[in-house]
Amino acid sequence: MLTISCEEDVAFADLSLLGILKTKMNWHQSRQGVLAHNVANADTPDFRPSDLKPMNTREHVRTPQLASVNAARTHRAHFEGRVVSASGNGFGSDDAKGWETTPAGNSVVLEEQMIKVSANQFDFQVASSLYARSLGLLKTAIGRGR
Repeated sequence: MLTISCEEDVAFADLSLLGILKTKMNWHQSRQGVLAHNVANADTPDFRPSDLKPMNTREHVRTPQLASVNAARTHRAHFEGRVVSASGNGFGSDDAKGWETTPAGNSVVLEEQMIKVSANQFDFQVASSLYARSLGLLKTAIGRGR
């Protein structure tokens, strides 16, 4: 379990990586509440599920943007490189296009919401693990060890 004193938290919060991770964890916590609200209203007539706008971590990073680089094909047996989409996976996004709306007008699909809850939980755990490990490394670096 991660426990730090208040003055350490203030000092470490100035570091951009830790600030970004803290913001990301807060975003995932807020998203969990929105998804729970969707599940709670799964039987409410005319209810439309909502979700948070995806967090763009590039807004929080102060480094200059680099142009994308295509792979050079140096041999005819090599595959050609291609630039992937902005999402980074090369696939298009088609959120909730295949889900149905009930006759009562409710468009909450519990399976879809559970998939989102599971992905959100995993992403939160990754961010909190990175945060805890980064704090541990910083404490080791300044000689406070665990």
